[in-house]
Amino acid sequence: MAGKLDGYRILILETREEAQFSRLLAEQGADVLQCPMFTIHDAPDPAPVEAWIRRCIDRPFDDLVLMTGEGLRRLMKVVRRLGLEAEFVAAVGKSRKFTRGPKPGRALREIGLEPDITTEKPTSEGIAEMLSRLDLKGHRLGLQLYPEKDHSVLTDAIKAWGAEVDTVSPYVYDSKAAEANIVAAIDEMAAGRIDAIALTSSGQVRRLVEAATAHGRDQQLRAALAGTPIASVGPVVSDELKSFGLHTGIYPANDAFFMKPLIAAMSLALGKSAPRNAVQTRMT
Repeated sequence: MAGKLDGYRILILETREEAQFSRLLAEQGADVLQCPMFTIHDAPDPAPVEAWIRRCIDRPFDDLVLMTGEGLRRLMKVVRRLGLEAEFVAAVGKSRKFTRGPKPGRALREIGLEPDITTEKPTSEGIAEMLSRLDLKGHRLGLQLYPEKDHSVLTDAIKAWGAEVDTVSPYVYDSKAAEANIVAAIDEMAAGRIDAIALTSSGQVRRLVEAATAHGRDQQLRAALAGTPIASVGPVVSDELKSFGLHTGIYPANDAFFMKPLIAAMSLALGKSAPRNAVQTRMT
């Protein structure tokens, strides 16, 4: 597949794994335009995070649900600052570990552990569906949350199944910091200087539309996307696009909803037409 994207200019909105996605695209010859959707910061008040970590160590959870790889990495940052890495890893190792898709699994492997169960659907609904099939009565369940999502439906369901749920939110988003970049990216698409936009999370779709609306660029965004192939990593992203009246043009084959299959699909689809004559630009 090497070199199959030579000359193509790809806009990516990935943040947590932006560097990896950009590298994989660049290996195929793509000119990657990076547009972060938000800046990630540690939780402004570390005390609740530290307290959660100590509860985990003092009395390891029966079950641990990791919603994002970023969440575990942020927890480990606090754990190391506290000098409790060995104790925390040992405590997590005693829990039955559930991960929302492959990314938290990769973060677990970074500390020498493996997930016990990974959701078939990398969504909060997928987590709920998986947990509903288990007997959680009397269990203590640790739940790592992520920003910009109402998790009350999930936590209420876990409690209804008889478990005690202990949540932690180790990071926050600063979305305002990236809005200038988002507007600039819309301008690049509108000017015909983007060969495809690659979307890897439903949150990216929402942020793109929200930022465009906030700056009076909603119609410009829709017109730009109508003329730019949209590559979606999977059904969650595609469904979010549909909710805004937008549609996916490029999609991974064989239900392989990961970066590499997405890039392969992009190579196949874009290879049918010549790349646009674009001027190289990079946002930071």
